[in-house]
Amino acid sequence: MSICVEICEQLQKGKAKIVSALVTQALEEGVAPETILNEGMITGMNIVGEKFKKNEVFVPEVLVAARAMNAGLKILKPALQSAGVEAVGKAVICTVKGDMHDIGKNLVKMMIEGQGIECIDLGVDVDPEKIVEAVKENDAKLVCLSALLTTTMNGQKDVIDALKAAGIRDQVKVMVGGAPVTQQFADEIGADCYTLDAASAAQAARAFFA
Repeated sequence: MSICVEICEQLQKGKAKIVSALVTQALEEGVAPETILNEGMITGMNIVGEKFKKNEVFVPEVLVAARAMNAGLKILKPALQSAGVEAVGKAVICTVKGDMHDIGKNLVKMMIEGQGIECIDLGVDVDPEKIVEAVKENDAKLVCLSALLTTTMNGQKDVIDALKAAGIRDQVKVMVGGAPVTQQFADEIGADCYTLDAASAAQAARAFFA
């Protein structure tokens, strides 16, 4: 079994310490950092994502897999930077103004990071203007907006309006999600993408940067 396959399998099991040790070992053995990322980690997170969509695993399993991935990434990041491997792209992610929920947002963030995309996480209850600033500062090409309440979902429209007002709406893709959000609502507010779950969000994000 190749070491990347082993990383992939241990990541799916959520074995953070083993993943860290295997990443270290792979680097010592001269495996290219990009190969470790793509064949070990991203492949592993994609498998977890597919299983999550099919209800074969649930949120806790996804979270431990994502933690294992983050543990491996900590070791891998310096090697990736030294090798000149850049993130696929940058995404700004947050829960909209007035909404304090973050579990869904955190899950989506972990899944998107699992695709090699850098996430600028602004947290919860975020003003549209702060999102616009973050997009400009980081040259982000994707904005991911979570809303878990019917009373806050219009905050997603406010962000799109703020991006338009700043003259940068055409420079970014806007992805929306959350319990009350639907495809119809996403269409009405002019979002680029709506996904039902974190795994689908990660795949859509990867497709945007492809």
